[in-house]
Amino acid sequence: MKAVIMAGGFGTRIQPLTINLPKPMIPLANRPIMLHIVDLLKRHGITELVMLLYHQPEIIKNFFRDGSEFGVRIRYVTPLEDFGTAGAVKAAAKFLDETFLIISGDLLTDIDLRRAIDFHRQKKAQATIALTSVSDPLQFGVVITDAQGRITKFLEKPGWGEVFSDTINTGIYVIEPGVLDLIPEQSNRDWSKDVFPAMLADDAPLFGCRLEGYWADIGNTDAYLEACRDIARGRVEVTIEEPLLAPDRRIYFGGESSVENGAGAVLEGLVIIGENTQINGRAVIRDSIIGRNCTLEDGVELNGAVLWDNVYVKSGTRISDAVLGHNARTGRKVTIEPGVIVGDETTIGDGALLKRNVKIWPRKVVEADATVTTNLIWGERWRKSLFEGPLVSGLTNVELTPEFTARLGAAYGSTLPRGSTILAGRDAIRSSRMLKRSFVGGLLSAGINVRDVLTCPLPVLTFKLATFGEVGGVHFRQSPTDPAATEIVFLDAEGLEFSSAMGKSVERIYFKENFRRAHHSEPGGIFDMPGAYDVYRDHFLKAIDRKLLSRRRPKVVIDLNHSPAADLLPGLLNELGCEVVEINSHVEESKAGTTPEQKALFLEQLSRIVVILDATAGIWLGPSGEKLTIIDDRGEVLSDLESLVALCALSCGDNDGGRLVVPVSAPSVIDELAARTGLSVERTRVDGRALVEAATKNGTVMAGTLDGRFAFPALHPNFDGLFTVAKMLEMLCRTGSSLHDLKQVAEHRHYLHREVPCSAEYKGGIMRRMSETASQLEASFIDGVRITHGEAWVLVLPDQFRPVVHLIAEAEDATTAGKLLEHYREKITAWKKTLEQERDLRP
Repeated sequence: MKAVIMAGGFGTRIQPLTINLPKPMIPLANRPIMLHIVDLLKRHGITELVMLLYHQPEIIKNFFRDGSEFGVRIRYVTPLEDFGTAGAVKAAAKFLDETFLIISGDLLTDIDLRRAIDFHRQKKAQATIALTSVSDPLQFGVVITDAQGRITKFLEKPGWGEVFSDTINTGIYVIEPGVLDLIPEQSNRDWSKDVFPAMLADDAPLFGCRLEGYWADIGNTDAYLEACRDIARGRVEVTIEEPLLAPDRRIYFGGESSVENGAGAVLEGLVIIGENTQINGRAVIRDSIIGRNCTLEDGVELNGAVLWDNVYVKSGTRISDAVLGHNARTGRKVTIEPGVIVGDETTIGDGALLKRNVKIWPRKVVEADATVTTNLIWGERWRKSLFEGPLVSGLTNVELTPEFTARLGAAYGSTLPRGSTILAGRDAIRSSRMLKRSFVGGLLSAGINVRDVLTCPLPVLTFKLATFGEVGGVHFRQSPTDPAATEIVFLDAEGLEFSSAMGKSVERIYFKENFRRAHHSEPGGIFDMPGAYDVYRDHFLKAIDRKLLSRRRPKVVIDLNHSPAADLLPGLLNELGCEVVEINSHVEESKAGTTPEQKALFLEQLSRIVVILDATAGIWLGPSGEKLTIIDDRGEVLSDLESLVALCALSCGDNDGGRLVVPVSAPSVIDELAARTGLSVERTRVDGRALVEAATKNGTVMAGTLDGRFAFPALHPNFDGLFTVAKMLEMLCRTGSSLHDLKQVAEHRHYLHREVPCSAEYKGGIMRRMSETASQLEASFIDGVRITHGEAWVLVLPDQFRPVVHLIAEAEDATTAGKLLEHYREKITAWKKTLEQERDLRP
């Protein structure tokens, strides 16, 4: 016997799940719905199938092909027009020369098809409709039969006053070929509305066979979620491809998946985990289905959730009775309430709340801390920028994929002169190598040559750019704040971080896909840079007082973090006469970098070693060699602020004149130190490029940030953690200072920093009101608005990329600083409420 599977519907009622998929291909227990129907037919001995397609037919064809992989034989029929349920079957008439069965491709059922077939033959029917009982028949076609099963009446989606039965049409029919003669060629006809009523009017042998078992029409998102719940409750048995973990538990694990049970992960009820999915930390998963290649971070809670393939859920997120489509991703501490449907490739920011039954169409972006109360369908917010300052960053192999970075490389190369050369380097993380290689491929396609310095500290790359003739550079590294993310640092011809205008030039080409393609005979070339370290080493040694360090022999303990700097820094310090104790100095290609938790443990270990060895200092060097964390001679870890003040104090004691360059947010104790020693202070915007540009001016002795980056123009004006170590030791020896004493300098005043949540649409209004407030006070507008109140000051600075406003205050005592911070926090909160009210009143 043959079966016809109806698989041509648009699936409008179940959007957004069907935006990118035909409804029969929606995953159910990690398998397309229609594959469950194929399994049902096979169990009843039906292996000759005709699939009727219309909407997105290629997706179905590419999956099932000729059917041999699934133990069936498939023919496809794709009508040129939408001919309705019966008209489409008429289009397949040439394949239907015997009794055949019709079934919908979007049902979930386990009813006995053989019983319907036997009933049909016993009654010698022309057509038999499989019937079942449901509690709410209003949304279905009710069928009335007599005692012999002959159909006497149809009620298509009746009202309650018309309902005389709970028996409905399941959409499963057994049909004789002669019935197709009732359907005109290439005409739109429906079985329930046209063909069956006509047969009933002609008193044709039309029967209904009532069947027991599970049956569900997955016609909308609520029905889809209910079907998933029914699978979890065991109301219907389906094929689950993932192997069963243990016979006494309903936990199914795909190949190469992992769960950190030792970390406290909890799995309860029916849990299906697709291939290559990683469950990390203390995740709690109940009655949930997780697709392939998904990642769940620590503290994620899933209750009745359905995650399709390639979903990334960050720590602390809670999802209840909701669906996340392919390639969706959430930030940290997101809450998704029951009934929510998140479309494919949608990104949800940190702390967002998606209220009950909200539907989000594919490729949307939900801002961090947003509360979504209505469906997000139109006006989708495409990602407007790739760059955050000089960086392009994202989740490795989720947001930053080889495909993405190849296109980004082509876009960057298209902004450069044909035949020019850039430098390319990376840290020792394996994913950085993967993404750099694809990026370089994009550059070559645009006719750009690449000098590849392989694994290389970022300061060596910036030094090379500042002293030679390449037109720019890129460095790939693991994000220091998120081990699952990669950062691509873009540099100009002088080794400075990309400006906003440079980033926008790349973005324009990327989004317009206006890539320059080199002729097949003129792609760029790749060249090694074996001598990059040598020039850097020579200049490094000349910029430090070797005699002083050789005489004083300071002892330093350095955690080199398995970074490329391990091949360079210890040898330089030894040659200068320092005693160096190395930790994690073996350079190795790592699958994953250092997490913040691991860094905390390394710092604790480093502190103990500094005390035991009575060392001058301890250093934890960032993996790219740009940032560092300092430990003083008593084993106390300096914060980034304390490190900036300590190095400024050292520079003041080591120089008779000159200029310190610091961001506008730096503490005022730096100005006091400079004034006492004859140095000046230049304050700039907080971004790294502004600081380095100021550092290139004559007379600059040091530039520093509040995130652990320092530049000493004695070698080059770019940030350099390697040279900072040597220069710090030199200044400590010359001044006779100790880091512990210098650490106390930062504690003379009280410095507070708080982030106030604020979406981008309100930042401008808040800064306008802040400027109005500052007009009657002593204020500066270098970056944000900084207002002086006697000996105290406060800075209100909107974050360039995140939905927050930075609020920084400094005063002589903690009480004054706290009151000042709270005063302006209340102002910002009140202004934000006013702006929200104004928005709600807009027509």
